[in-house]
Amino acid sequence: MKNFMFQALMIVFMISILAACGSEGEDTSSSQEQEEKGTLKMATSADFPPFESYDTEGNFEGFDIEIAQIIAEELGYELEIEDMNFDGLVGALQAERVDMVMAGMSATEDRSKNVDFSTEYHRSGEMLISKAEAGIDSLEDLEGKIVGVQLGTIQEEGADLLSEEYGFEVKKVDDASILIQELNSNRIDVGYMDKTVATGYMDSQGFVGFDDPTTSSPGMGVAFPKGSDLVEKVNGILEELKANGTMDELKDKWLSDYE
Repeated sequence: MKNFMFQALMIVFMISILAACGSEGEDTSSSQEQEEKGTLKMATSADFPPFESYDTEGNFEGFDIEIAQIIAEELGYELEIEDMNFDGLVGALQAERVDMVMAGMSATEDRSKNVDFSTEYHRSGEMLISKAEAGIDSLEDLEGKIVGVQLGTIQEEGADLLSEEYGFEVKKVDDASILIQELNSNRIDVGYMDKTVATGYMDSQGFVGFDDPTTSSPGMGVAFPKGSDLVEKVNGILEELKANGTMDELKDKWLSDYE
């Protein structure tokens, strides 16, 4: 009898241990799954104020950053931002290392072959800037000059085309801040960039500039890997931000001094 009771107790004990182990495994798996689902990974190129840059404490800030934070909050995710060179952003999406990109990226037809875009949330245009003493006021003044652009941008494509007609050299750099350094150091004569960003540098650095009259660039969109189910969800959030006035408030906060 004692032997039978002992065996019964041992069976109950072993079942309890196995149940506990199974429960612990399920909790761990569930926790990991929740952690993965709880993070929205976004890539940007944080050299593009007022859209994305760093504040004095090293935190991301800007128009795109605030929109991204709202998107993540509305979707119930924690936003994780990775800073990288602009020309590596599309590749990061194709490799699905990140869930989306916000980097003042124009939703061009060429890019749309490799990534999906949200609806447009901002449109700037292009501008050419230079030092005031350079006397560059039109495309015709660019002949024989060196025009700097950022790699991977719509301005890189535009400059390559314009150079054939207006006879200037195109110099390509990794980010917008280097472009400004090149301009200040006289290693380039002109910087060709997004109009909103260019206006900010004109105010802070004393440059002068003029709009590119030859292009009408597509607006900026949030970029996703092809087939991402986030596109429709984010489109809904962007529409709501436009409808309830939040988008206008963010533009007033971040872009009004640049337009």
